[in-house]
Amino acid sequence: MKSVNASGLLPEHLLKEVQQYIQGEALYIPTRPSDRRKWGESSGARGFYLLRNGEIRKSFREGLSVDHLSEQYGLSADSIRKIVYSKNPQS
Repeated sequence: MKSVNASGLLPEHLLKEVQQYIQGEALYIPTRPSDRRKWGESSGARGFYLLRNGEIRKSFREGLSVDHLSEQYGLSADSIRKIVYSKNPQS
């Protein structure tokens, strides 16, 4: 999060309006909800985990045991069970 001087960014009438509420303080302006990204979309982590979990589910359906998958992916047996038995595989 970078700091920007509002006097160089906002029109004068809007700056005066904001100054009626706050002056000389830091003000955080959040992004619009429609512009927000879900967790991991920017870094690619979301896609990585969706792909990995899909591979785990496929291997489990093909007969690999929870213990084998746990060892193969470096996850606990409980984590593997959560992945293979989850009702919503897209999350």
